[in-house]
Amino acid sequence: MSDVRISKEEVQHVAYLARLLLTDEEAEAMRQDLDAILEHFQKLQELNTDDVPPTSHPLAITNVFRDDVVGQPMSREEILANAPQRDEECFRVPLIMEEE
Repeated sequence: MSDVRISKEEVQHVAYLARLLLTDEEAEAMRQDLDAILEHFQKLQELNTDDVPPTSHPLAITNVFRDDVVGQPMSREEILANAPQRDEECFRVPLIMEEE
């Protein structure tokens, strides 16, 4: 197994791309965490997966679908009855963008 190590500069570069400001202590902690993750992936690469289909899953998963049945639509009043705030016949939501 080769010794994969991530440098503090690489951590700072990724933090820069993610627009994160890390202190030296945080960058070192992140470097250690990423080193541990990379080491784990290296161990996984050593496993023989020749007989494992590429679409296999460790758990038996079954999708459960219900029948798509057309029903009666709800009235506007029924829908707006659960609105925390409303403005006549519309939902009122908080402003998330400044107006120019």
